[in-house]
Amino acid sequence: MDSHHHLCYKMQECFNAIRNKISDCNSLQDRHGSRYLINGKVVIEHSPGLSGPGKSATVQVYSSTVIDPNTRKGKLSGKACLKKGKSSKKDSTKTTVYKIKLHVEPGFGNPGAFLIENNHKHRFFLQSATLVPPENNVIHFDCRSWVYPIKDTNTSRLFFSNTCYLPSKSPACLVELRKEELESLRGDGTGERKEWDRIYDYDVYDDLGNPEKGPDHVRPVLGGSRSRPYPRRGRTGRPATKNGTISLDTYVPPDERCSPKKLSEFIANAIQATAHFLLPEAKSLPRDSSSFESFGDIRDLYSNNRRQAMRGTSVTEKVKKFVPAQLFKDVTHVIEEVDIKFPLPQIIRANQFAWKLDEEFGRQMLAGTNPTRIHCLREFPPRGTLTESYIEQSDIEHNLDGLSFEQAMKQWRIYVLDHHDYLLPFLRKMYSEGVCPCASRTLLFLRNDATLKPLAIELTYPGSSNNVAGMKTMVFLPEKEDIPQALWQLAKAHVAANDSAYHQLISHWLHTHAVVEPFIIATRRQLSVMHPIHRLLDPHFKDTMHINALARTVLINAGGILEKTLFTGKFSMELSSELYKQWRFDEQALPSDLIKRCMALEESENPRGAHMLFQDYPYGLDGLDIWLAIQTWVGDFCDIFYEDDASVKSDTEIQAWWLEIRNVGHGDKRKEKWWCQMTTKADLKRTLTTLVWIASALHASVNFGQYSYAGYPPNRPSRCRKFVPEEGTMEFAEFLKDPDKYFLNMLPDRFEASLGIALMEVLSRHTSEEVYLGQRATSEWIDNEQVKQRFEKFNKSLREMEKQIMERNGDPELMNRRGPAKVPYKLLYPDATKVETSAGITAKGIPHSISI
Repeated sequence: MDSHHHLCYKMQECFNAIRNKISDCNSLQDRHGSRYLINGKVVIEHSPGLSGPGKSATVQVYSSTVIDPNTRKGKLSGKACLKKGKSSKKDSTKTTVYKIKLHVEPGFGNPGAFLIENNHKHRFFLQSATLVPPENNVIHFDCRSWVYPIKDTNTSRLFFSNTCYLPSKSPACLVELRKEELESLRGDGTGERKEWDRIYDYDVYDDLGNPEKGPDHVRPVLGGSRSRPYPRRGRTGRPATKNGTISLDTYVPPDERCSPKKLSEFIANAIQATAHFLLPEAKSLPRDSSSFESFGDIRDLYSNNRRQAMRGTSVTEKVKKFVPAQLFKDVTHVIEEVDIKFPLPQIIRANQFAWKLDEEFGRQMLAGTNPTRIHCLREFPPRGTLTESYIEQSDIEHNLDGLSFEQAMKQWRIYVLDHHDYLLPFLRKMYSEGVCPCASRTLLFLRNDATLKPLAIELTYPGSSNNVAGMKTMVFLPEKEDIPQALWQLAKAHVAANDSAYHQLISHWLHTHAVVEPFIIATRRQLSVMHPIHRLLDPHFKDTMHINALARTVLINAGGILEKTLFTGKFSMELSSELYKQWRFDEQALPSDLIKRCMALEESENPRGAHMLFQDYPYGLDGLDIWLAIQTWVGDFCDIFYEDDASVKSDTEIQAWWLEIRNVGHGDKRKEKWWCQMTTKADLKRTLTTLVWIASALHASVNFGQYSYAGYPPNRPSRCRKFVPEEGTMEFAEFLKDPDKYFLNMLPDRFEASLGIALMEVLSRHTSEEVYLGQRATSEWIDNEQVKQRFEKFNKSLREMEKQIMERNGDPELMNRRGPAKVPYKLLYPDATKVETSAGITAKGIPHSISI
């Protein structure tokens, strides 16, 4: 190499060294000097017709390590505007990703929380945020919350990172922020709530009646008294709707509301189901109170392919009256056409008359939509709190498949479906409203093949006296001859009506929707979003408060759909309150429930806690598998954050949470001795497992099979318009003339039946946003790898159960898994493997929450 080239080479080396040194200095200045930067991105959803907030929204971050001595909070950065937004559109939602750059002082440390201020004129949905400090440890914020304009709220919104802390382990910089956030969510218990208010408080059910419409629409207040106890609901501070119209703007805190997409889907489903009433083209569904003329007449309600364009019909005009403008636009986008007939329910797809068989009648008590009421009879005759059964030993002992009565009782082979004594005080009042109500007891025998054979039905109905002693009682036995068999079929219809009302009001509404709402309110008020138990429970509360608020507007209110369709009528919610007196949270744990009903034996060494008396009880067997998976997951989660019993007892937020649930949320039960003391890890694990079970699997088991079974009124009538006729009466002569006609006249009339079918169709549909047990809406839902590993283990166990359930359904020896109607039991099939959610009536899948 010549000297010239050598000199150039040395100069290039020197230049590179200087450039690298400058780069190092700049990098050092970025990290330790005035150019210390935190990069990040913010993901926002908004309606396509509206612009994103852009520079009208600003972000500030709080340090998790450096305290500002003036505020006792973490050091607060300067403001950064959202900029360089990149948008994408999917369906009716527009998502914009913004970049942010925050300049902070040297030694600021990692962000632990951030403030966002919305100076835009519209609200936006903050999906998530990600911050990357110079150390490159990515910090996630799973926000999923509405941010309203500051002109309405007068304050910025605070979000904590996905890192969870028990109160005693919170970084000092975040302690005051944690406390202030909880205080703001509790409010002061006064004032009418505005749309943007994030306040959680309790109230009694004083919004079910509508006195302005007359005395017939007056309803008692539920909750707050010994005579009518009830769980608390969320307080709105608003008077009840008085004009009798459907209202979709009932207040619930913004983070509890269904997304616009889900709400539009829900409304579209309701339009789809009720098009039979709104479309003049639906000639096959008269809107009068006439009876069905034949079973073929009922069958004509159903079809698969007849559709009608929605735009330009009377449907759109009717919907406009109760749906906000933007929501109406979303609804009409979702649903361009409607079916003018109902889809065919599963119960009549394979065999349209299998529902009439006694074997199918018994099977549905184990694998139908209400499998939680039947229990094993341990003493004979059956006794209630008011009466003793009229069924005698001689009525059933000849029908026990060769066993003596004593042998059948000793082997726990006689079962009872009891809808008797709790109904007796209401029968005469219901009768005065124009229905023909009965209270029932049904005895069944467990055969060697584990199917249930009905033995006898006891029906009690109003007599000439106003007291229980003045009631009339009839006992019916299964018969093969035409006339006695037809009477038996009528008796089964009354049993089904009893079970339908109990299912809707107790198993479904009270035991899931109503009892969970106080837990949601207490969680928001007493557990910080930083608390690990808040993070565990959050997906199990999604949309529940909003669904319950809508139910109080259209379902359980005076003149609502349940009053119009159930035989309990205007006394429906009063009856629900009466049965809340029997509710115990500890008995909602599945093993405890099965043991109490003598469907299983306690087995402490069994991880499930119980051993089934017979395996072919689909709800019980599949349910215990799901229970064990939830119990294991919850236990693993708690073990990560709680070292011992003392750490539970010293957790101030958990103790306040549990105290509020017992004394306020379920305050009418505050003096009950069965509440646990919440002083051990075992107490916490059992409580959380039970709560997750109720919100997910229990609700799925009693909700998503409704259309399959109750979508066909002869199988599960919701009310009866005639009693079973007594021999020698005019009604009996009418019955003898045409037993099928009498049965059809007993069923709900055309309008009531169609309204009931429509309700079953709406309630049984999954929405496209459904997130199922074992899934999470985002992979970054928590910044804890140990938790994520345990959650993956939970997901794997659920996927294994899916295979097991399908194997059981294919086992010919497990006859209750399909039954004569060939309806496979999949109501506790988790669907945890599903990646893309498909909406519709699937009769399977366990959503995280009570979201319909």
